[in-house]
Amino acid sequence: MKKIIISSLAGLALMALLTGCNIELGTGSTTKIENATVGQQLIDLKRAKDTGALTDTEYDLEKAKILNRKQ
Repeated sequence: MKKIIISSLAGLALMALLTGCNIELGTGSTTKIENATVGQQLIDLKRAKDTGALTDTEYDLEKAKILNRKQ
């Protein structure tokens, strides 16, 4: 159960990073996360796969999206 929760949180964090999501800080202000480089996105994606947050299939799909988006 603990692994599922950690994996889910890692997946959500990854999706927030990849989509450039705004994060509410609780003070009423909003901070925009800058888009990461392609290299950083791939490193983060690999880390998510290595920690078990993504399956091999999910990893391959997201990797293809990142590489196709930048061409």
